[in-house]
Amino acid sequence: MLTTVTIESAAGLVVLCVDDEKAGIDMITERLENNRHVRKILTAFDAAEALRVLSGSDEELVARRKAGMPAVDAVFCDINMPGLTGMEMARVLAEFSPPPCLVFVTGVGGDEAVHAFELGAVDYLLKPLNDQQRVDKAIERVVLKLRSAAPTQTATQVGGVAAAESRDDEVIPVELAGTTKLVARNSVRWVEAQGDYARLYTSDGSHLVRIPLAQLEERWGKVGFVRIHRSYLVPLNLITELRMGASGYTVVIGSEEKELPVSRRHTRELKDKLVRSPRSGFGG
Repeated sequence: MLTTVTIESAAGLVVLCVDDEKAGIDMITERLENNRHVRKILTAFDAAEALRVLSGSDEELVARRKAGMPAVDAVFCDINMPGLTGMEMARVLAEFSPPPCLVFVTGVGGDEAVHAFELGAVDYLLKPLNDQQRVDKAIERVVLKLRSAAPTQTATQVGGVAAAESRDDEVIPVELAGTTKLVARNSVRWVEAQGDYARLYTSDGSHLVRIPLAQLEERWGKVGFVRIHRSYLVPLNLITELRMGASGYTVVIGSEEKELPVSRRHTRELKDKLVRSPRSGFGG
């Protein structure tokens, strides 16, 4: 379940709150709503959903990513959650370019606070969040960190948008038998549509995710994935051959000689992209 609270303001922070309990979400949201710096609040009930939100199709978040900004300014995250813990999610967020600010919110103190700051957290809040001033202080720390990083982010927006977009730092959370596995986008060899789902094929097997192929095509098109058929999406740089057969064209993926069909409506566009691709020899 995903909810969005938009606070009327000309400018302000976009914050994602992650907690597996509704009471925890409500508590964090109430405190953030009362802070003058916060404009928009997104929520997720576990780490897997949080990662989907950060790489999803929310118009504002998409625009921020395209501008070389973090999808959200800050993530307020519980530590003890089923599946991926807050600490594990923090390690994933640290690989984002640029990463959002991280604030841990938990009912557990002690050594976990030390580990939190080792992972780059800007603050560590203990439940229950009864003290508005303590939360306001955490937000101030977020604002200060964002201001200190502003020159780097500006340089990225002006001259490095393409580089930021081309980084293979997106991960797809896959849930199987109560276990959440993170599949890196750059490990995907090809994608097959299966109704409202998509099956991601990697070198170590396949993974079914509840994402339509059309949505993946929109999200991954800018990093080199191309639609070759109504049922298939492939990375352009893994195509090693384009073959003409009795029933039409096919492509060969990588060294494993996996052959996939190319539909007639996608053939011309695929040929053009292969010819323009600097790593291919299709221009002959």
